[in-house]
Amino acid sequence: MRQHSVPTPYMVGEVHFYSKEHEGGTVIFDCGPPTKEGKAALAGEVDLKRLRHVFITHCHIDHYGLAPWIEKRSDATIWMPRADLARLRRRKEHERKAAELITAFGFGRAFLEVLRGYFRRTTIMPRDFSRYRTVEDSSLPEGLGLDWIACPGHSQSDLVYLVDDAAISGDVLLRGIFQVPLLDLDLATFQGRFRNYDAWCDSVRKLATLRGRTILPGHRVSVDVDEAILDYVKVLLQRAASVGRYRNLPVPTILAEIFKDRIRDPFFVYLKASEVVFMLDFLDDPGRLKGALESIGLMRAVEELFGETVAVS
Repeated sequence: MRQHSVPTPYMVGEVHFYSKEHEGGTVIFDCGPPTKEGKAALAGEVDLKRLRHVFITHCHIDHYGLAPWIEKRSDATIWMPRADLARLRRRKEHERKAAELITAFGFGRAFLEVLRGYFRRTTIMPRDFSRYRTVEDSSLPEGLGLDWIACPGHSQSDLVYLVDDAAISGDVLLRGIFQVPLLDLDLATFQGRFRNYDAWCDSVRKLATLRGRTILPGHRVSVDVDEAILDYVKVLLQRAASVGRYRNLPVPTILAEIFKDRIRDPFFVYLKASEVVFMLDFLDDPGRLKGALESIGLMRAVEELFGETVAVS
């Protein structure tokens, strides 16, 4: 497995994608952002004539952004998570209902229009391309030694690919980065919001099955599974303690209380609103996370901080 690293203009910084050679050609996992540097890295390090398959961990721009570009320059099949395909096929419905969802949390129409413009300019969500297949609904190509597990939470489409003794984890397991759990419409039903907190607690048990594998992350360097989970939980608890003081207020008011006037960029406001909703869900049901951590033997490591956070809130 070969790692390829590309600088990005996004807050998260450098992103990685991975390539593997097999008898029939080249397979890559994620593909980088649709930037000049991303295209140069892909074209310079991957023979597009030999490229057969592109497996996407989740459709955020830094991970999937070059997929349409690849499709025009190779015969590769693009493999996408089911939730992202649903968003792609029902784009207008998604946009309308996602706007209604954000409005329900107290944000006004002016904010929504600016945020919608941001999404359209940056293409942070999928654009249409034709040679895609859904990972969950298809038989994977034989001979690749490839499997996958669904670990939603950061997004509702997060997939981890298992190849040999490695796990290509996208944004699911990262060192020193809190993967923002994005507020979004539930793409399985197109009704109501996706419960990132509930999904992430369920995913914790699956992530524990990756112990002993080499983690190939989407950003920074490889990380131990337990270390990544505990780092995430500690940040969650620290931020939940801040949110808990204002938990009965509307989300925009909570942001104003915590950040004062320090955040103005609409996309950053959206990210922080997503975090606040995630923390509020935790505060409403801390037992769900506690049960998940107990089941994989990690609760004792955060028991004191956990108790303090729940008590204060």
